[in-house]
Amino acid sequence: MRLNTPKLFIREQRGVYRARSHQPSPRQRFLAPVDAREQSFSFQRSVLHHDDCFSWLEQPPPNSVHAIVTDPPYGLHEYTVEQQRKLRAGKGGVWRIPPSFDGHRRSPLPRFTTLDKNQLGELRQFFLVWGKMSHRVLVPGANVIVASNPLVSHIVAIALSEAGLERRGEIIRLTMTMRGGDRPKGAHDEFRDVSVMPRSMWEPWLVFRKPLEGRVQDNLRKWKTGGFRRPEKAKPFGDVIASSPTRRGEKNLAPHPSLKPQAFLRQLVRGVLPLGEGTVLDTFAGAGSTLAAGNAVGYDSIGIERDRDYFQMAVDSIPALTSYATNGPTKPCRPNSHAAS
Repeated sequence: MRLNTPKLFIREQRGVYRARSHQPSPRQRFLAPVDAREQSFSFQRSVLHHDDCFSWLEQPPPNSVHAIVTDPPYGLHEYTVEQQRKLRAGKGGVWRIPPSFDGHRRSPLPRFTTLDKNQLGELRQFFLVWGKMSHRVLVPGANVIVASNPLVSHIVAIALSEAGLERRGEIIRLTMTMRGGDRPKGAHDEFRDVSVMPRSMWEPWLVFRKPLEGRVQDNLRKWKTGGFRRPEKAKPFGDVIASSPTRRGEKNLAPHPSLKPQAFLRQLVRGVLPLGEGTVLDTFAGAGSTLAAGNAVGYDSIGIERDRDYFQMAVDSIPALTSYATNGPTKPCRPNSHAAS
């Protein structure tokens, strides 16, 4: 079809074509123009860009990023301009604003159960396009770690697999969340012994990898990737990491609704570069917590954040979170080209 009617069809990949039309391409559908971009911000070994990730992912050369660690907007709807405006005004919208407890205001949570069929379809298409564009910039063997939620992780996983990334399992962040455990709405007293959903006590972080070039040892020698860095010589990197809700001290430094704790992120970020060499990318940087974790363990990192308010928040929070004291690993890691220590 492509050869005989090139004006009618566009080749997406081998054996897959789409009709030319005036409709926007998948990438154009999700691209959000960023007006009046802020100047990029650098701190220690991290660089933060105020840009849309789809626009930025077209710029780097192929095979230039060694790992991705990101906490994306798994429900795209809650990160629209309208929903963010409601969240910042304290009205919630699609975000659930938990009631105060013991005088403490609790962080808002996205209502994943309110996403309709069309929104879930958009979610899958979003990650399919993101996965394909990320695939291009990644080196062979690069790890891709994507934070998710039990309700939508299967949709994200299918999309990333279709984008050409290899599924390598999940990393479980063991932590009590605010999801689930509620009694039936409007019938609490009648059904006091019923939980509509199990109370969530874990969070899935999907693990993918760009296909290797040759054997693992070949890939490690050429691209410095293809596995995970051991936390200790006698201890392999594990897929369960004990964690806790983000502490108030960190939230005061970076009041982002989806902020993850440095104690967890530093372990995760350190592990994704098996030889301690390369660049870690976060395409949904938020308050810059992944970049701060990279600084804390001595890695180069790049972050992309589209929202101007979050970008400006990250400018202040990256230095503060970098120096934030935790009980987890914080010392910079010396690269080792021969054996992960």
